[in-house]
Amino acid sequence: MTVLERWQDQVLAVFRIVVGFLFATHGAAALFGVFGDDKVQAFVWPTWWASAIQLVGGLFVMVGLGTRYAALLCSGSMAYAYFSVHQLGALLPVQNGGEKAALFSFAFLLIAFLGSGAWALERLPVFRPQQESRQLEPATE
Repeated sequence: MTVLERWQDQVLAVFRIVVGFLFATHGAAALFGVFGDDKVQAFVWPTWWASAIQLVGGLFVMVGLGTRYAALLCSGSMAYAYFSVHQLGALLPVQNGGEKAALFSFAFLLIAFLGSGAWALERLPVFRPQQESRQLEPATE
């Protein structure tokens, strides 16, 4: 086992935590008008809904709860943002300002396929389905 393989779960967890945090702060900035961003109007499609997905999905990914599903939703929302907003301006992300949307989309797709890594809430016993330790006895009449 190489050094890189030995720390794979921990590095994946750090990646998940950082990407989730960045995404959640991006959503919080738009939803609450903080961090130098303007507040979006409530329930307006697609800006408010995208911001809500960014905040909630980013938090779920960051803490590692429902990680794969949350990451898939976040990836899809960024793919939608790229193709519906950015690609209309030009073909390449560097030309149309869609670098963040493209990077977030692929980062979350990677998390959705690789899982949460170490230090995820979903790895705690309370979030795992309990397996029945005893076998059922055959029914007798």
